[in-house]
Amino acid sequence: MDGVAVEGILSVLTFESLLIMLLGTIAGVLFGAIPGLTTTMGVAIMLPITFGMSPINAMALLIAIYIAGNSGGLITAILLKIPGTPANVATTFDGAPMAENGEAGKALGTGILVSVIGTLLSVLTLIFIARPISAVALQFGPFEMFAITLFALTLISTLVGDNVLKGLMAGVAGVTLSLIGFAPIGGAARFVFIPDLSAGINMLPLLMGLFAVSEVIKMAAEGIPKNEKVANMSFKIRGFGMTLAEFKQQFVNLIRSSLIGIGVGIMPGIGSATSNVVAYSVAKSQSKYPEKFGTGIIDGIVASESSNSATLGSAMIPVLTLGIPADTVTAVMMGALMIHGVTVGPLLFETSGVFVYGIFATYIICTILLGVVMYGGMRGFVRILAVPKHILMPLVLVLCIVGAFAANFRIFDVWITLIFGIIGFLMVKFKYPMTPLIMGFVLGGILELNLVRGLSFARGSFWGFFDSNIAAFFLVASVLSVVWSVYKGVRDSRKAKAAAAANKG
Repeated sequence: MDGVAVEGILSVLTFESLLIMLLGTIAGVLFGAIPGLTTTMGVAIMLPITFGMSPINAMALLIAIYIAGNSGGLITAILLKIPGTPANVATTFDGAPMAENGEAGKALGTGILVSVIGTLLSVLTLIFIARPISAVALQFGPFEMFAITLFALTLISTLVGDNVLKGLMAGVAGVTLSLIGFAPIGGAARFVFIPDLSAGINMLPLLMGLFAVSEVIKMAAEGIPKNEKVANMSFKIRGFGMTLAEFKQQFVNLIRSSLIGIGVGIMPGIGSATSNVVAYSVAKSQSKYPEKFGTGIIDGIVASESSNSATLGSAMIPVLTLGIPADTVTAVMMGALMIHGVTVGPLLFETSGVFVYGIFATYIICTILLGVVMYGGMRGFVRILAVPKHILMPLVLVLCIVGAFAANFRIFDVWITLIFGIIGFLMVKFKYPMTPLIMGFVLGGILELNLVRGLSFARGSFWGFFDSNIAAFFLVASVLSVVWSVYKGVRDSRKAKAAAAANKG
């Protein structure tokens, strides 16, 4: 182990860093477990708190929330049959029946154990793959970076949501928002209708508005259910939830599902919301007893929780190596890095090696803390689920307003938070996906900068981008992904209309 790695590990083995990770883990579990709150909301709300921290401590807090929030959702998925986050949807399929059969403790213990293992496997992937990828990415110029960024954006816009057109519109809207202010090259003013917009839209109020304030408005508009489900607290967790014999029996399922999660995590725009369902489906198709799935067996929990946790480490690979976020949470974390003056991309490993190894160590420590906190504090977390929403949501709104103002001490940022809260609510209401908008906003600056640089190298000709084989491949892939998605959408629409006509007939 070289000196940079040792220094990076030691940078997070301080009392302050460990305390931050512990508190972040507790907060993450709560954000993941309480229906109505999300991991993305938790990271966005906690972002202002990191302003006074060092970059590594800021990332320690956000990574802890990211990891714990993803697993915290299994509590409500099992005890209330309500997935705490989209990553825990498939956990309800067998977790809830197990709880109904008196095996809630076994389901919870199994979910926690495989979550820890899945996350550790993804961290190993991050450690061993990220640096080689960054070495290759160092050879990329503006042509390649523009093409890869465009491909990531089109892939996200076409894969997220049920309507391709709405996804593309959201992505374009995000890129447009990123252009507000003065151009990075040339200094031209764009969309500066009032002086406050000259510096562009701050990422923090936008994120808190879209993910937190929108949820408050949604709950206010829809009302709070009078008969909310109450979690069953009569469970007992024995050992790690599953016996050694059961662990051996589930080993292949665990590794296979973790590999699915790792693969999905690397791909931009998909994330754990998809990996848990995919892994569950594969586990069911490969099982010797597929008819038992959905009746309350640990196979389904192992597949869902190991896969969604395995996306967490691999999702940071494109962020650290290419500067491209894999999902909304990593987009927020990338924004946090920008706020703290850390430039992500292939040069990060050369210029900030200590910081990178600190992130690796943080992932491992937070994963271990997750297991300790989840096993030790399960009953306390379950009791907190009983906090009424009419008390919880006003607190979330206050935190958002205070956090938005604290960013730059501007009332304008508070208005931006509220405006994007309304925009986020309308997007959910009319079924426009938010992920492409966030990705477009984060990637818009990278896209513009590399486009301008590439055109400068090619003397104003866009065809110069096709001189690079890598750039040409990703540009063609971008077009094909849009064309295929539009074709698939039209085909599915026609099939749905034909089926509806056949049913009427």
